[in-house]
Amino acid sequence: MSYSQQVFDDLSARYAYQPEFLQAVQEVLTTLQPLLDKNPVYQKNKILERIVEPERSFHFRVEWVDDKGEIQVNNGYRVQFNSAIGPYKGGLRFHPTVNEGILKFLGFEQIFKNSLTGTPIGGGKGGSDFDPKGKSDNEVMRFCQAFMLQLHRYIGATVDVPAGDIGVGGREIGYIYGMYKRLTTRYEGVLTGKGLNWGGSLARTEATGYGVVYFADEMLKARGQSLEGMKCAVSGAGNVAIYCCEKLIEKGAIPVTVSDSRGMIYDETGIKVDVLKQVKEVERASLTRYAELVPTAKYTPVSEYPQGRNAVWSVPVDAAFPCATQNEVNLEDAKCLLQNGVKVVSEGANMPSSIDAINAFLKSGIAYGPAKAANAGGVATSQLEMEQNAGMTAWTFDEVDAKLFNIMKGIFENAYETSKEFGEEGNLVLGANIAGFRKVADSMIAQGVI
Repeated sequence: MSYSQQVFDDLSARYAYQPEFLQAVQEVLTTLQPLLDKNPVYQKNKILERIVEPERSFHFRVEWVDDKGEIQVNNGYRVQFNSAIGPYKGGLRFHPTVNEGILKFLGFEQIFKNSLTGTPIGGGKGGSDFDPKGKSDNEVMRFCQAFMLQLHRYIGATVDVPAGDIGVGGREIGYIYGMYKRLTTRYEGVLTGKGLNWGGSLARTEATGYGVVYFADEMLKARGQSLEGMKCAVSGAGNVAIYCCEKLIEKGAIPVTVSDSRGMIYDETGIKVDVLKQVKEVERASLTRYAELVPTAKYTPVSEYPQGRNAVWSVPVDAAFPCATQNEVNLEDAKCLLQNGVKVVSEGANMPSSIDAINAFLKSGIAYGPAKAANAGGVATSQLEMEQNAGMTAWTFDEVDAKLFNIMKGIFENAYETSKEFGEEGNLVLGANIAGFRKVADSMIAQGVI
């Protein structure tokens, strides 16, 4: 039995109740064996056994009062996974599905994603099972304040720097940061995704969506192709999806779908980004509202999706950008995309494809950009925000965007060259995993058993 399989089997026995975490670990460990065979120093130093366990994690109760004066109780978490190359860095997710296993999967992915950016940040993740949907601004504020009342003990500008994730946008970051400042009396870059008037970075909102398109473009350039004229399927309707659509249009491509938890929009004439922003960023409404405003848009509710499928991936397209959530692309979805002639898949969400779907994409030979490489633009720009905060300065949008492009180009080149090094040229799953792991593992060895 291989070293990586041995470690995975042991982990599976202990955490069988955390399937998303085990899926994330399996996806990484199955690609590392060529490196482990070549360099026995990693097994000698028990790096796999150490890297799959968080350095520390916190679970706390969050008590808050709703608009009716009733006390509500939620769970709060922060998983500080690995700090070998820098302070913990990773978003906060507010969603009813949040639990320790979900955050461990996200934090584990974050280790290697952050490593790939080339910036000095470690991996972490946090959040709560609180659902901001349907809550008033005052309820969201009271929850965020109660959440930070607990979280502030464990974070700091050179310790752990959270950001936003699903359910945590500019509004939530503002309330969370305000409470941190009140509790600590420190005005520092302890959170990223802040407002532009109080330490935020230009291009941070756009970064993940722009980055996933930059990565797709680099994959296609390596094959002598381009995004121009390509019809594209995009899932999700949050920051990542909105700005993925915006950058696709700038590149001459045509995004034709977006989706939310209730249904999807298909518009063969192209998604109208200005309307999408109005519906999701201003009105915070369902995509049914988008269909009301755009006559060419067809709305399909989730209830009409094929059983166990995401209807977004049934639309014949040249390129696919999963930008919603984990495991939104299963094997049947992948087969449908491939049968319809998809040429490139670039992942904007965290672990959006099942392992079977990933294997189908790799076997087909299409350009496939795994999440930890393709969606690293958001956290990379968060680190650029940290740099600006530390220097008490602010860069222009074009400066930040240029740095983001160079980071995404560098990630592609690193993953591609690493895939060549290990005899699987173009397999960016293997290339990204080995490149991200090697930097962290070497740093862990250099710092000793701590």
